[in-house]
Amino acid sequence: MSHSFVIKAGVLRFRIPIRSETTMYGKAFAPEYRGSLGELSVNTSLEDVLAKAVEEQRRAQLSGDAVELAHTGLAVAEASRRLGRVEEAERAWKDSYRAARRAGDRGAMAWAVWSGGTLARQRGDLALARRWLATAAELAEQGGDIVARGYSLAGLAETGRIQGDYEAVGRLHEKLLAEARKRGEARHTVWALEGIAQMHRNTGSFDSALALFEEAAQIAGDAGDDRGRAWALRGIADVRSAQGDPEAALALLTEAEVLCREIQLVGALAYNHKMRGNVLYRAGRYAEAEACYSGSLAEFRAMGEPRGEALSRLGLVKAKARQGRAAAETAADLDVLERALCDIGLQHAEAMIGKARAELGVAAADAVPAH
Repeated sequence: MSHSFVIKAGVLRFRIPIRSETTMYGKAFAPEYRGSLGELSVNTSLEDVLAKAVEEQRRAQLSGDAVELAHTGLAVAEASRRLGRVEEAERAWKDSYRAARRAGDRGAMAWAVWSGGTLARQRGDLALARRWLATAAELAEQGGDIVARGYSLAGLAETGRIQGDYEAVGRLHEKLLAEARKRGEARHTVWALEGIAQMHRNTGSFDSALALFEEAAQIAGDAGDDRGRAWALRGIADVRSAQGDPEAALALLTEAEVLCREIQLVGALAYNHKMRGNVLYRAGRYAEAEACYSGSLAEFRAMGEPRGEALSRLGLVKAKARQGRAAAETAADLDVLERALCDIGLQHAEAMIGKARAELGVAAADAVPAH
């Protein structure tokens, strides 16, 4: 039996099935680990993935196997990216692409460019991310790699969602969810549910967001997808906090943090810590929130993640303002943050900062922040 919710945001309206009782999901797998690395689990620690990938990469270099070089380069790129080592990830995905091109393997070329597009999004270059991910989808189509095509389209959908372009990507999320359900692909089903849930949450539909996040957490848990479950628990915590239950939210974030640390998900852990700041801030625990935002800010800076950095800075400004910081300094910092968020390409940046100004009772300052 299927059910559906409707998102309404301006002219945006789309239905998405949130549960299909007849769908059977297989165990989660990691298609980005290919060739000699195909036996690695989605939950293999990233340091272990990197060590194994580098070892196999050396063997491929000695044998001159270009396809295997492409596969191992991709794994190096993805492990490095998820560990926050962005320069290494940049070199590795390009090496993977060059090896795949030498081999004439368009599917492997698609995976490499997908990794590059995902890295560009992580680094805050959303326009470049869209270009690379669109190219990856085309290469995957040409190479007949259905999974690479799905990942590339999912990357495009996620990039648009992060930008706040729900009108453009809502239907794509819905389509990818339906395809993932049909094939019983747990990881992609979880990803799509979480993306749609986030749009529900951001448009104020908390009950439907909670149902979607909870389904994602259940499927991820049953499929052994610790990564997907960690993100889903973070989403549930956010909604529970917004509904006025901070203690339940903090417990969920603690559970998710354990999963993040086991796999060494640096980015997910940083976002977990930022969300802990959000939960504490909503609960009026401003000094604790400030400490969490300071921690996540350092984490995002270390991994070169400008969107997370800007959002942590916003939380930090708000927490300090609630503890008596001068209004002029708060206003000046919000001006700088508005420009930073707009530069990243977030369509809702002005509305986000406008909401913060109204909440804190400050006006646009157009001044240099105090240090």
